[in-house]
Order: sequence, then structure tokens, then C-alpha cells
Amino acid sequence: MIKKVLVANRGEIAVRIFRTLREMDISTVAVYSDDDRDSMFVRYADYSYPLEGSSAKDTYMNIDKIIKIAIEAKVDAIHPGYGFLSEKEEFAKAVKEAGLIFIGPSAQVIKLLGNKFEARTVAERLSIPLVPGVNRAINNVAEAEDIASSIGYPVMIKPAAGGGGKGMYIANSKDELKDTFFKSQSVAESLFHNDSVFIERYYTDVHHVEVQLLADSHGNVVHLGERECSIQRRFQKIVEEAPCLTISQELKDKIFEYAISIAKEVQYTSAGTVEFLYSNGEVFFLELNTRIQVEHAVTEMVTDIDIVKMQVLIADGKELPIKQKDIHLKGHAIECRIYSEDTNNGFMPSAGAITYYQVPDGLGVRVDSGIGQNSFISHYYDSMVAKLIVKGNTRQEAISRMSRALDEFVIEGVNTDIDYLKAIMGDTSFINLEINTDYLKVKHEDLIISANKTKHGKKLYSQQDYEYNESLSNQGETRTEDKTETMSIKSKENMLQQFVDEVSMPSELFIDG
Repeated sequence: MIKKVLVANRGEIAVRIFRTLREMDISTVAVYSDDDRDSMFVRYADYSYPLEGSSAKDTYMNIDKIIKIAIEAKVDAIHPGYGFLSEKEEFAKAVKEAGLIFIGPSAQVIKLLGNKFEARTVAERLSIPLVPGVNRAINNVAEAEDIASSIGYPVMIKPAAGGGGKGMYIANSKDELKDTFFKSQSVAESLFHNDSVFIERYYTDVHHVEVQLLADSHGNVVHLGERECSIQRRFQKIVEEAPCLTISQELKDKIFEYAISIAKEVQYTSAGTVEFLYSNGEVFFLELNTRIQVEHAVTEMVTDIDIVKMQVLIADGKELPIKQKDIHLKGHAIECRIYSEDTNNGFMPSAGAITYYQVPDGLGVRVDSGIGQNSFISHYYDSMVAKLIVKGNTRQEAISRMSRALDEFVIEGVNTDIDYLKAIMGDTSFINLEINTDYLKVKHEDLIISANKTKHGKKLYSQQDYEYNESLSNQGETRTEDKTETMSIKSKENMLQQFVDEVSMPSELFIDG
């Protein structure tokens, strides 16, 4: 029985997982890098242990360190969160070999579905429509040209082992294909240590729609409805909704059937997300993500089902406590990802100390955050710092609520995309559901102009309030620090002085779902 869990992650997702574990009366263990030693998730956990180092490679991507801590902390299970090691079959395998429970699918399934060729082959075997392309690596430009000619331009060249929207490039004609091929191959080798790439037809007027699944080890598989995830920059989602209002119920039923059939075919267990493209009445399978998604919260808001709790129960060998007939979507939810980035400068990540932090509240508003007043945003990790999720009875009510909540969300000290998100909520095309995956490419300049006109949210706290709150926070940090010193397996005396260097981040740090 699972009684103690280590979360091999950081930031908002670590806090979010800890909250569910606390409600389940399960002890929590955090692991943290030098840069994260004073972070919220470290203070929230019952026990916390240093990973010693700052880079992801030395810390959250270091399997040996994490497994060693898990054993010494005597945990029963490890939850990987998203990003980092969450889709590494080597990690799932190492957890099992250490005699621990991996809260996620098996290593074999992660390996199978993590290979885009194999995943396409599974879908093809089940007669599920695929984006036109090939189920194998493309070895040279000449071969790429032949395939592109047969499926038609524009095409997208993608790393076979990719993620986070990295290494994906579009060629609109044969003249662009050569450079695009080598760029994708170079990024694939650099970020994924695998230069295999493949080609798919690129559709310009499409919606990105995904289905949330839950599957247990007793053969039960249910879906929790679908999400609309078409608002993307650099192939990364920034706004997500549930349900999707751009496709018919008939088509929804079809993708639910497709998603469940794939899960059953590979004997999938845990939470999973099957992604599709929708265009002109047709849907095409993209992939099955073998982890919890960033945007899982919008599904939780409309179903009132705790997806992390379901993951833990499934990992503990229990049967799903819900049946498909019991699952009903109510209302409409929208999520905005809050990034520390400069939207005026190509979404460049922004690092530094948070000098003012104010989160919204009120009916139907949820904030999943890993930062607070005086938190430090490091260049070492993905720039997403929080998620703002709202629910309304209708989509229009949800948009109005999100606009109000964004106006109350104030972060100073670093650049953020809050004003940009406010501009999206006020855009006529977005309001009228005239959206697709190219929405931001088309509307970006207009959104920037609108965002710059409406800068700065409503500050609700005075400096005196913050000085008082800061004194309380410091007292809390002192108590937590004492706890951490006592409960960690290693002393923090040799920890490096905190520093920030802008570095190239591994692909696992870029969150795309």
C-alpha cells in the first residue's frame, strides 16, 4: 500500500501533486536543486532532500541520485510529474528495479509509445486515421524529397524522439526542404541524442484536440472528455479549454473510441492523453502522452475528478472507482499558462526575483503555482511559473472570468505573458471560436499592440501588507529550513552559492502538454 511518495519534479506540478497526496494521508518527499532550495514545493513537502547542483542534468534528470534518495527516504512510490524524467522508460525501469512503484505506465509502454514510428504503427493497426507521412526514419534529403512529393506540401519534419515542440520545422516547397531537413536533424541530435527524423503533411487550418484517459490494471479504461489546445506558440500550448466546442458530438464519440482502443491495445495503465488533429471534418492521430498533462486541470474542473488521485490509486493496484456512465462534463473551463517571458521579444525567457506577487481569487478560479513573493526564477528550467484555471457555466462566462482573473494576477520583477493572455481573451476571433493552431502566427502583432495598451493589473495590496506578509513568510521559511536540515539525508553545508547562467535547456524542460 502506498504510504509515502517522492515527487521527482519541481514547481507548480510538485505542489499540485503534494496537495492530493496530503488529502490521501500519504507522506510527501521533495527533491530539489540548489536553485530551488527555498522554493514553495520544498517547504510544502513533509520531507525534502537536496540533489546538489543546478542544471537539470545534475538534478531532476539524474536517475541515480533520485533513486538513491528514494531508497534512503523509504518511500513506496515515485511520481514523475511532467517533463524531466516523466517519459523516460529508463527511469520507470529503474524505479521498478529498486523495488518501488512508478506512478505511471510501465517502462515497456513508455518505450513503445515514446517512439513515434511505433505509436503510428499501433494506430495504423487499429485503422485509426494518421496524418499522411511515414512510419520510419528518413535518412537523407533525396528520400525526404520523394516522400514530400508524394504526400504534398507543406510538410513538417520532426524528430522521432522529440518533445516540447523542439526540432519541428515546416517546408512549404522543395526549395525549403533541404535546410529544414538538416535543421531538424541537428536539433534532434543535440537535444534528444538521436538524429532520426520523419515527415508528415502539415495542415494549416487545424485544431489540436486531445482525449484524457484513465486506465487501471484490471482492464478498465475510461475517458474524461476532450480538450481544445489549438492556441500555441512555437508548437507549445498556452491556452487550453474543456470541452472542445469546435467538433461535433459524433466526431467526439469517434475519437473517444480511438483513444480507448489504443490504450487497450497496448495494455495501458495510469492517466494518459491521446492527441489528434482535426481539419475539415476529419481527425488524425498524433500521439499518446504517457504522463499527466500540464492542462489536466481544465478536465478536473469540468468533471470534478482528481486525476492525480486516480493515478495513485491505479499505481496501488486498485480498480478505478468510476465508470464511464458516471462521468459527465459540466460547464466550461479555460487554462492560461503563466510564463516568465518577454512577449515583445520573441517570448524570450525572463529570469530574476519576484518583487510583487498577487494571485486572483473568487468563484470558479483556481491557481496552480510554484512561486510566491521573493521567489527566484531561474534560467535552468522551463519558464512556466503558474497556471490560471477558471470555470464558468458557459464558454463566454469562462472567458469573462478569465479576463477578470488575469487583471488581478500581478507579477513584478520578471516579464510575463499575462497581458498577452488578456489580449487573447479580448480578441474577437478567440471569442467567436475562429481559432486554429496558426492563430498566434496570424494574430501575434495585433495581440502585442493590445497587450501593450493594457499593461499592469490591479494591485490590491500595499507595501505595508507585503512587509508584514514577508515577515511571516520568513518565519515560516526558518521553520521549514530547520525541518529540511533535520530530515534531509545530506547536509546543505556544501551547497553551491546560488547563481544564474543562461544555458541551453534540454528538451525535457520544455513543457508542451
